[in-house]
Amino acid sequence: MAAVTAVVAGVSYAVAGAVKAGKAHKEMRKARSAKNEAKFKLEQAINNRRDITNPYAGVTDLSGLASDLSSQITNPFNNLQVSTAAAEMQAEETDIALANTLDTLEQTGASAGGATALAMAALKSKKDVASTIETQEAANSVEQAKGEQHAITQRIKATERYEDVQIGQGMRVQDAAAQGEIFQYQAHEARSVADINRYQNMYQGFFKNQQTAALASAQATGQMIQGVGQAVGGVFSTDGMGIGTGNSYFSGQNSDRRMKKNIKLIDKSPSGLNIYAFEYINKLFGEGVWQGVMSDEVPTEAVIKNFTGEFDGVDYSKVDVEFKKIQLS
Repeated sequence: MAAVTAVVAGVSYAVAGAVKAGKAHKEMRKARSAKNEAKFKLEQAINNRRDITNPYAGVTDLSGLASDLSSQITNPFNNLQVSTAAAEMQAEETDIALANTLDTLEQTGASAGGATALAMAALKSKKDVASTIETQEAANSVEQAKGEQHAITQRIKATERYEDVQIGQGMRVQDAAAQGEIFQYQAHEARSVADINRYQNMYQGFFKNQQTAALASAQATGQMIQGVGQAVGGVFSTDGMGIGTGNSYFSGQNSDRRMKKNIKLIDKSPSGLNIYAFEYINKLFGEGVWQGVMSDEVPTEAVIKNFTGEFDGVDYSKVDVEFKKIQLS
């Protein structure tokens, strides 16, 4: 009766362990998939970061927009002339009038003194007329020169204003383009850094979830095997996260080098395998110092691939090294 009870209890224990192992393994695969996706996105975010460039590399010299205005500056007084045409015309008219007057005096028998007085009066009249005309023409020339000088000044100022606008607009466009490049780079960089940090945190979180699920899967598998052992009358023991040692039904252990720290070579087995003392990085796999081998140094047939997720284990029933907890002297 006791044997039947033991078998029933063992089967129940094994079934419960199998169910737990299945669920934990499913969670482990889910976490591993999410972790790998986060890792891919993290690497993609890093690779897609923009190259650092000089936003002012496209700045050009705008001095070509300016021109030399010295050719527009002239002396408007260079061409001033004294006009004699009016005086010559008036003198000619006076000469004609004088000749006519002399003819009249000769015909009328007038005295020579009257003719002389008439000639003097005509000469003075010519001088006055010529002086008046020349004064007006000189004044006109001065006004024309002033007008030309004013026009030259205004043309130079207008050209300068036009060039200032051209150069100013060119500088504004170049500065805006450079500032736009700086803004875009800074915004893109900030977003890239945020993405990298987010995916890194996701990767670490999913990696931790995967380890936790792998540990739960290993524990549930141990429970299942222990239940089977009880059902068939086997004797099982567990050391840390290992499932069975010595004459146990199953003797798989976490023996991946990546899971360990403070690794020290302490001996060699009869077959030449290195025997190490080590501690688990994650204390959930066992606390204290342990003795064992490394999964990358044992024969292939003794390696249990992906024993806890992405880490390998070793079937110690196939090597001549005992896995056990030790105390270093």
